[in-house]
Amino acid sequence: MALYENVFIARQDVATTQVEALTTQFAELVTSLGGTVSKKEYWGLRSLTYRIKKNRKGHYTLLNIDAPSAAVKELERTMSINEDIIRYMTVRVDELEEVPSAIMVRSAEKSDRPGGDRGDRWGDRPPRRERPRFGDEGVAAPLVADTGEEA
Repeated sequence: MALYENVFIARQDVATTQVEALTTQFAELVTSLGGTVSKKEYWGLRSLTYRIKKNRKGHYTLLNIDAPSAAVKELERTMSINEDIIRYMTVRVDELEEVPSAIMVRSAEKSDRPGGDRGDRWGDRPPRRERPRFGDEGVAAPLVADTGEEA
């Protein structure tokens, strides 16, 4: 049997629990056709590079599959029929990685940083000074000559 990585994107208005249900449905489909799903990774709701079917965001999920090609064809056919899936891609690979994917490692590094994914961008800046306002104590109001004409 061949090894595949499948990534699919679900619509942004679908709940996370529905995306998990879709993932288990697709995994059960592959196992019923003689394959195995060794890893399921939910990457979260992420922004799309460009709009796809009027969606600006999507739920990304990765499946590592060890299955015959007929099972993968049926999986792709099922994904193309499902209206909650806006894109999918299946790639044949030489070996499956058992470690977390690069997306998961990167998101874990972001969550470890103080301040989230913004880093110290705002922490380096000195506190903002209050500017004196006109009419405040110690500041003269601007002199305006009243000529009676409108400007």
